[in-house]
Amino acid sequence: MEGHRVALAWPQTYYNESGMAVATLARRYDLLDDVDRIIVLHDELDLPPGRLKVKLGGGLAGNNGLRSIKAHLHTDGFVRVRIGVGKPPGREDGANHVLRRPGKTERVELDIAIEHAADAVEMIVRDGVAAAMGVYNRLDPEPDEPDER
Repeated sequence: MEGHRVALAWPQTYYNESGMAVATLARRYDLLDDVDRIIVLHDELDLPPGRLKVKLGGGLAGNNGLRSIKAHLHTDGFVRVRIGVGKPPGREDGANHVLRRPGKTERVELDIAIEHAADAVEMIVRDGVAAAMGVYNRLDPEPDEPDER
């Protein structure tokens, strides 16, 4: 991709054990000392459905998959592409919320966000995480500018 060697992986572990798969790949591709070259795409309850943000390192916001990755890599210095799924309504459990089938409108928003997430990964690889954060972390993205989100 853009002249860079990229490995795309979809862990076959349980989400809460994602760190096992990520650490195995990090060892295989000699990234344990370069974890900022690892890009993790994940759902984010703290963002509205379809909203996308890029982040380098930082907190885990109660995300057990990220917690597992941090535990296995011994650092939180990896890049995250956060795809908003919104907070669960009422007292619904967060896990049940992310595992449920989204409604029609939300599905459209998520499909668009997934396309933007792929674009964000390309930008991170090509231009760096700071450039991607500058584009994808805008507070009020314009819906009529899909190539810049």
